Amino acid sequence: MPRVLYLIATAAGPTQFVDRGVRVAQEAGWDVCLVFSPIAATWWWGRMDELEELTGHPVRHRYTEPDEDAPDVPPADAMLVAPLTTTSLCRWGAGITDSLSIGLPAEAVHLGTPVVAMPYWSTAIGTQPAVPKAVATLREQGVRVLLGDGGFEPHHPRADEPAAFPWELAVEALE
Repeated sequence: MPRVLYLIATAAGPTQFVDRGVRVAQEAGWDVCLVFSPIAATWWWGRMDELEELTGHPVRHRYTEPDEDAPDVPPADAMLVAPLTTTSLCRWGAGITDSLSIGLPAEAVHLGTPVVAMPYWSTAIGTQPAVPKAVATLREQGVRVLLGDGGFEPHHPRADEPAAFPWELAVEALE
């Protein structure tokens, strides 16, 4: 039985290519359940059925309402938050879990589920003082943040290549 990966994508450029990330994880033997941040979900509205067909699971992007049944998805063996924006990083580091995309990994890491985060941002945004503090906070909690040291390196403003996001590096870090 394949291991279950929650691939959680926030509203950064590579999210428009998240299907590539799903395929990379599937090729590595993962059963992938996809979760979007609320804004990232809007990028795929017209094509959400493609992602559900690709994963075999409903794509999630919000908490369920009190009168709703929870989507039928298996529990996660690991979580990969990629790409991770500075906004989501800083909210997560501050303990603000008002979105499913941050609430799931924030809880999971404290329940013993391995959580890896692969950021994606520019050098201009990444120099905000809150960013290194949030990275340190997540690492202290046990999140493996792939930033520097062979992981993600910020790009110059408006000089990014979202299609070149290293999904393979992110998935390999789960092992």
